[in-house]
Amino acid sequence: MFMKKPVHRIFDYPPRFYKPEDDQSEKRKRKLGFSRKIKSIRKKRSPLIWITILILVILAYLKLSGVG
Repeated sequence: MFMKKPVHRIFDYPPRFYKPEDDQSEKRKRKLGFSRKIKSIRKKRSPLIWITILILVILAYLKLSGVG
């Protein structure tokens, strides 16, 4: 529930003795400006959100148990 779902990585293996300057698809990728998907997905969530949720859960627990 609170765990991040793993993202499937794209397999892009350049074979041995690979010359990217001869590859037509590599030229198209550079021309169009494609980048790796991992860089665009990676977003950090603020720990402040998790701390406030934790504090709210603790306060709710104390309120329901009759301590607070």
